[in-house]
Amino acid sequence: MEGKPLAFRITGLVGSLLLTLGAYLLIIDPGFFYLTKETAIIAIVILAALQAMIQFIFFLNVWREKGPPWNLGVFISTISIILIIVIFSIWIMHHLDYNMMPKMKS
Repeated sequence: MEGKPLAFRITGLVGSLLLTLGAYLLIIDPGFFYLTKETAIIAIVILAALQAMIQFIFFLNVWREKGPPWNLGVFISTISIILIIVIFSIWIMHHLDYNMMPKMKS
């Protein structure tokens, strides 16, 4: 286990399972939690970010590296580039949809 106690790994597993169950329940019936569609989407994105943090802390040991933090720097740069690409792609698609759709006459 590379020096990690079993309780540390089990805590990560239980946290991951709870976040996965929460996201699943939000997808199945967001009305049960009295959430609108938009609020449910935001909650699912937050649960996904928390899930990623739990994976990084409990299983990937990103912050416990010995020596120069080169891997952490590369990891943060990669995540930043991916987020920039995804966010701006969504922004471009939204503006194209808004500007290119024909206007409905009433």
